[in-house]
Amino acid sequence: MFASLGAPAILRAEDAIKIGEVNSYTAQPAFLKPYRQGWDLALEKVNAAGGVDGRKLETIFRDDGGKPEDAVRYAGDLIDAEKVDVLAGGFLSNIGLALADVANQRKRLYVASEPLTDALVWAKGNRYTFRLRPSTYMQAAMLVEEAAKLPARRWALVAPNYEYGQSANRWFKDLLKRAKPDVEFVAEQYPALGKIDAGATIQALEAGKPEAIFNVTFGGDLTNFVRQGTTRGLFEGRSVVSMLTGEPEYV
Repeated sequence: MFASLGAPAILRAEDAIKIGEVNSYTAQPAFLKPYRQGWDLALEKVNAAGGVDGRKLETIFRDDGGKPEDAVRYAGDLIDAEKVDVLAGGFLSNIGLALADVANQRKRLYVASEPLTDALVWAKGNRYTFRLRPSTYMQAAMLVEEAAKLPARRWALVAPNYEYGQSANRWFKDLLKRAKPDVEFVAEQYPALGKIDAGATIQALEAGKPEAIFNVTFGGDLTNFVRQGTTRGLFEGRSVVSMLTGEPEYV
């Protein structure tokens, strides 16, 4: 991210570059604790090397608790009271969209670290929002390339019930159907984010008698789903394709 910072007119040459970082630290600690540690290490390294164009970087952190309305409030405060030059962060896609809207209204660069929804830079994109990660479509397309090689025809899907999970399932279904027209989607489950009832979710997936599973859960939901699924034999004899499971934070 730090390499992407340019020198817009709003920056004051004599000051540090102030970054307002808004994220769901208490709501998603499995990912965001190491994320914050990595940020601190990078910040220390950049500043020790002289900063960016001779200017130090300063980060002011805010925890939105997983609530878009709090993210919007903090972003406004960071711009008005703290005079930040750049907004950053946003783990959840709905919060990323909210921060992007603030960036557009306030004409302030927003560097989106994690939100994967395609709407962030497509349907609801704006000139002030820049995303660091591949989008939901990109990741789904990558996975479909391999999923289409599996012998499975009957698929079940599980994803958190918000923008990211819904768009991930939508793209996976659309792209897999194009690659392999004879596939069927026999069960879909959308548990509330951070509140998965793993037993009920697994029972509903089992009822569809799938041959393979597309999994979009993450964080605590992923842990509960995998633990209960293993205990109940959900994964035995079935291929599982996951959006985020292989990332270091979730292994």
